[in-house]
Amino acid sequence: MNRLLMLSILFLQLSCWAQSYAPPAGQTGSTAIHMDSDVFTSWASGIEVYRGFVFIEDTTFQANGSSRATFGSPSFALGKATGNSADVVSLGDSGVAILTFDNPIMNGPGFDFAVFENSFSDDYLEFAFVEVSSDGERFVRFPNHSEVQSQVQIHGFGLTDTRRIDNLAGKYRAGFGTPFDLEDLKDSTSININAITHVKVIDVIGSIGTNATYDSQGNKINEPYPSPYESGGFDLDGVGVIHKELNVAHMTTEKVSFFPNPAHDQLYVRQPAGRCIEFIIYSLEGKKVKTFETCQPYQGVSFRLPNGIYYITYEVSGVIERKSLIISN
Repeated sequence: MNRLLMLSILFLQLSCWAQSYAPPAGQTGSTAIHMDSDVFTSWASGIEVYRGFVFIEDTTFQANGSSRATFGSPSFALGKATGNSADVVSLGDSGVAILTFDNPIMNGPGFDFAVFENSFSDDYLEFAFVEVSSDGERFVRFPNHSEVQSQVQIHGFGLTDTRRIDNLAGKYRAGFGTPFDLEDLKDSTSININAITHVKVIDVIGSIGTNATYDSQGNKINEPYPSPYESGGFDLDGVGVIHKELNVAHMTTEKVSFFPNPAHDQLYVRQPAGRCIEFIIYSLEGKKVKTFETCQPYQGVSFRLPNGIYYITYEVSGVIERKSLIISN
């Protein structure tokens, strides 16, 4: 058998293999949700981005003076997805985005939130793992699966059949979100699936070589690689919430307040009389940096933290509230 014929047979085998999962947006059986769908009740309101490399195999690679992706502002991923290829934040190889919300995401009937990428077609796809947390510290990853062959590297502008991908963000073209169901994580003891406060999006590198990333079943995930550009890696357009915890703001914001904000080294707290409340301050990285308790209707608390943006959380009447806190020394 000649070499050309063998390659042709291999191509046909790879083309026909598996295709177990939902098809592209607009086709029967697709799970894609359009950004204008009225199922969305809110969108991400806070974000921290840790840029990955332009080309992870060469960390000295220069793109506009940086070895890491630089395209897009993190703020582009906040609020409603736009479907605009330029209105995204590029994560780069292995880059990470952690998003937060005004109200926690909760487990409801069917899908609970969706992640949007900016692919220009149904088959040029860049993927990301998705993890969730109820405290910003302990994250649980959604189970995922890639049936894409891992013998031949998909080149930088190669194509992928979305029907071979399950539970990886980036499955659908721009304007259509990949949905996730918290019911998939119901057996996890590390999170409360009815009070998800953080969604983490982690770029899948896509290499089948030394820097391979693996799905939940131990398969290498093959996607277009390398993409050595400032806009390389997963391009995050937004995270839309379908099911959220209701009435958090109404139940707590009128009862608990703190000021000044920005703060320096002193924070004053107003709260309901006759109870003690524990406050926890987290960095944008999700690390707990300070905990304090107040028991008076009006109380000052002294502390020192580096300049930056933090999140302060507390619980009143069984409802968790989270607000941004700016430290400016």
